[in-house]
Parts: sequence; C-alpha cells; structure tokens
Amino acid sequence: MLNHIWLVLLFPAIGTTINMLFGKKLSKKASGAIASMVIGLSFGVALLIFLSLIKLPAAERLITSTLFTWINAGDFVAFASLQIDPLSSLMIMIITGVGFLIHIYSIGYMHDDEGFSRYFAYLNLFSLSMLILVLADNFLLMFVGWEGVGLCSYLLIGFWYEKKSAGDAGKKAFVVNRIGDFGFILAILLIFVTFGTVNFSDVFNHAPDALIPGGIVVTMITFLLFVGAVGKSAQLPLYTWLPDAMEGPTPVSALIHAATMVTAGVYMVSRCSALYMMAPISMTMVAVIGAATALFAAIIGLAQNDIKRVLAYSTVSQLGYMFLACGVGAYVAGVFHLMTHAFFKALLFLGSGSVIHALGGEQDMRKMGGLRRYLPKTYKTFIIGTLAIAGIPPFAGFFSKDEILMEALVEGNIYFWAIGAVAAFMTAFYMFRLVFMTFSGKSRMDKHVEEHVHESPSNMVIPLMVLALLSLVGGFVGLPGLSAISKFLSPVFSSGHGHEIAKAVGGHGHVAPDMHKVYLMMGVSTAIAVAGILLAYIMYIAKPAIPGNIATRFSSIHKLIYNKFFVDELYDAVFVNPIKKISIGLWKIFDVRIIDGIVNGAAKFVDLNAAMLKIFQTGYVRNYAFLIVFGGVVIILFTIFL
Repeated sequence: MLNHIWLVLLFPAIGTTINMLFGKKLSKKASGAIASMVIGLSFGVALLIFLSLIKLPAAERLITSTLFTWINAGDFVAFASLQIDPLSSLMIMIITGVGFLIHIYSIGYMHDDEGFSRYFAYLNLFSLSMLILVLADNFLLMFVGWEGVGLCSYLLIGFWYEKKSAGDAGKKAFVVNRIGDFGFILAILLIFVTFGTVNFSDVFNHAPDALIPGGIVVTMITFLLFVGAVGKSAQLPLYTWLPDAMEGPTPVSALIHAATMVTAGVYMVSRCSALYMMAPISMTMVAVIGAATALFAAIIGLAQNDIKRVLAYSTVSQLGYMFLACGVGAYVAGVFHLMTHAFFKALLFLGSGSVIHALGGEQDMRKMGGLRRYLPKTYKTFIIGTLAIAGIPPFAGFFSKDEILMEALVEGNIYFWAIGAVAAFMTAFYMFRLVFMTFSGKSRMDKHVEEHVHESPSNMVIPLMVLALLSLVGGFVGLPGLSAISKFLSPVFSSGHGHEIAKAVGGHGHVAPDMHKVYLMMGVSTAIAVAGILLAYIMYIAKPAIPGNIATRFSSIHKLIYNKFFVDELYDAVFVNPIKKISIGLWKIFDVRIIDGIVNGAAKFVDLNAAMLKIFQTGYVRNYAFLIVFGGVVIILFTIFL
C-alpha cells in the first residue's frame, strides 16, 4: 500500500470532478453519497498506509513516491512527489477521517440547499488540496496545496454569495491570506537560492552544513515561513479573517477549523522543525506570537454571544497553544494537540450546527436556553466536546493541552506557562458559559421557534457520536510516560543535529520532564479548568444577574472586549480605507484620465481622420473620375509652371 499513496488523492479528485461536471444532473442523495464515499475510500487507504508504516522500523518510516517530473528548467528540477512519514500519515488520517464525518453530516445539514452538488464539489476539492499540502515532498508542491485550501476557503466561506456578509467574509479571508502567502513565496525563493533545491529531504539534511546556526539566512527563512503560517492559521495580527469565516455553512466551519486549512500553518512549521531548531530568534517569535494569540483570542471569547463566533475565537486560541508548543521545541505536543483539537472542535462546530438547524438558523445564545430538553443527543455529545477543550481528564484535550503547558514549564519558560494557564482558565469559563447559555436554564427562545425545535436527523447525530467517542478516548495515545504518539512522531523531529544545534545557540532543545512534576502539573491544570467551570456556573446558573452587573459596572472594558478590541475598525482605518482611497484616486486619475484618455484619444483621432476621409469616399464613380482628372490637371500644371 505504501507504493499507492496517490490513491489518497485520486478518490477526492474523482468526487470533485463528478459533482463539478454532473452534479446538477444527479439527485441530492447521489451527489452527497458520492462525495462522502470518495473521502471514506481515501480514509481507508490512509488507514492501510498507516498500518503498513508502523510495521516498518522507525528509521525506515520515510517513503517517497514520484508521480512525474513536474518542472525541468535549466538546473532546476521539481517532481510531483508524495512523501509518507509518521507526521504526514497522521495528518492524512485526520483530514480524511474527520473530513468523512463532516461530509456525512453535511448531507443532512445542507439537504434543502439549492447549491447542494456545488457544495460537495467544493468540499471534496478542499480535502484534496489539504491532502496535497501534507503529502508533498517539496515546498513547491506544498504551495500548490497551500493555495488550493486558500481558494476553497474563499469558495466555501462565501458559498451563500447572495448574502453580502458572506461575500465580504470570503473576500476578507482571501485577501488576508494573500499577505501571509507572500511571505511563504519569499521563503521558498530564499530556500532555492540557498540550497539550489526545494525538496524537503535535501534542504533539511544539508541545513547544518549550508546554514550558520542562528544566522541571518536561517532566521529569515524561518521568519518568512512563519509569516505564511500566521496567515493560514489565523494568528496575530492576521487572525481577523477566521471569525468572519462563520458566514459559511457550519460544516465548512468544522472542516476549516478542525481538519484542513487552519492546521496547515502548524503542520508546515512542524515539518520545518529542522530549520526552526537552528533559528532561536524565530522559535522565540513563534512561541511569543502563539502565547499572545492564545490569550488575546480567549479574552475576546469571554464576551461573544454568537455561538459560532465563540467557537471561532476558541480555535484561534487553541492554534496559539500549538504554536506555543512549536516555539518551545515541543513539536510532538503541538501535533498531538492538533489531533485532539480536530476531534473536539469538529464535534463542537457540528454540535453548534445541530443547534442552529433546530432553531431555524438562530445563532445568538441570548435567544436560546433550555435546549438540553429538546436536543438530548446533541447536548450529551456537545458536553463531551466542551469537557475536552476545557482540559478535564480523561478527555482528549486534557492530555494534549497539559503536555504543552508541561513542556513550556520544563523548558524554563515560566511566562509562557503562566499565559497558557490563564488562557486555559478562560477557555473553560467561556466554553461552559456557552453550554449554560445554550442548553441550561430557562428558555429564551421565541415561542414560534420553540414550537418547532427538534433533534437533528441520524446522519447528523451519528457523526457527533463518533467525534464524541474520539474526544473521550483520543488523548490516551499521549499518556505521560507511555505516549504512543510521542514514540511514533519523535523520529520526525529528532533526526539530524537539530537539538544539539538548538542548545548550542541558546535555542530550545527537548528536556525530558520529571514524572513527579508531570503529575503535579496535571493536578494544577485540572484545578485551573475546574475553577473556570465553577465560575461560569456561578455567573450563568446560580447567580445569572452577575454578568449584567459586571457589564454595567465595567462598561468600557466590556465594550472593548465585546467589540473585539476594535481591531477590524483599526485595520479599516489604518490599512483598508486608505488603500481604497488611493485605489479610487488611481482609478479616477491614472486609469480614467491617462490610460482611458490615451485609448479614447487614439479612437477619437482615428474617428476624426475617418470623418475627413469620408468626404472623399462617396462611392460614386463620377466623383472618383473627377478627382482623378482634377489630380492629373494639378500635376500637369505643377510640372509646367514649377
């Protein structure tokens, strides 16, 4: 099976083609079944690849399959080659496994939508692009998948393009990601100039010889790569597109946040760990941005009332944790949290979709309440996802988040640990605030809406149950001291001289934590999460008047947080509106007056000449004969007298 990696890409490519070309002629049942089946087949292949890979010795778990020569220009050769190793095999299982459940869920959620086949064509293309990104064995092919997920995010966020807000959100995502992608392009060019190749193995193997540890070149390469990651994975300051991405269908939000686009930046930084371990300045920057984003997004999540926006800011915050892990050299912990986050965040978004579906599109938590009576299955699965993201043992998020905080503390980064701990407290608080406002207490629903509340159909509920199970048991692969995922992934991040070089230049190597300290910190992490939950219970169940009193007493702070620190307004004032004004000025002056003036002036010149010549082009033979005679006489007279 390791020789047939391309099958993982083939199936979603077939699904995309069928729904793109023939979707309108197919029934909705057939269209959804085909799109889901191809992702299911791709997951089956990914699982077989994973099982084949683990049978090999750790040192041999790197398989490359070259499909064809892609670019051959002078000394530069780029192949369309796919690479399987522990990291990419884990990623394709997450993408296809979670993606398959989202596809199944979408059949029920999008059942009445007129763009049903178009939706599934985009969804298959999204999965295909992400698979190309993680399977590529070189930066150039990775960039193809990188741009592919960017395109698909634009198409799916703006799927309901008749809504201005959806169209604007799609454009915003596309434009903001172009900023990050510009950095990624520059990084690829610098890598080629430095190494003469863009192949992963060649670059990483020759990095210790070609680059000076801590030098300007490796720092610039890793910095530019991280610029790309910041855009794609929605970190400060390029995070603003992700909350607005909620304008797309809810299953799209689940796919973007859990299995595809936003995980691309974390994957790319992890893949390039050999370079980052040689660049301590860049690693510190990654950790600082990750920690700041985790805290900043958690603060904003405290005051949001749109159920999907709360989850969106929680994603931004959780991605910050992943980058914090990478920044302190704990790449395994970062990828581990990426995996568990895929489970519980897909569950939470699909659970919110079940709520929205039941309420006829309502997303404001202030107009919910008491839904546990009407949506018992959705509630039970949702509470599992919430316990997982809050970091309560034995749910999956506890093990991965705790490992990140533990690694930060072991590396001596007490400030990073403190920021992560505060963000964890806030996460537990705002997620249970969401649960209490949505499912508990008295109903605040409109009477007409409440009369029609109903549990979601089985094709929506079953994926929730599967994801709830994964959110419950998924963390056990990372049990402290017995971590199967650490043993599986460690060869990817410990090859070469990266750790030794990192230590030599004052960077972040890996230090094995003391188990007594591990258990102590597990207790501390649990206490922090429980404290957040208890505070949410007191404020939204026991004494529900408290939030209103706090909002009134600290109205300025509440307004600042509720309005997301006015970052969008700041960007509009500093960047967007000035660029618009400059663009309008260039259009009115340079485009209309100069460019159009030259073109229109040329047309008027030709028109004037044509009008003059038209006098002589009458079409009458007698006129032409007269002109010939007249011309002849003029010539004769000119010859005689001059």
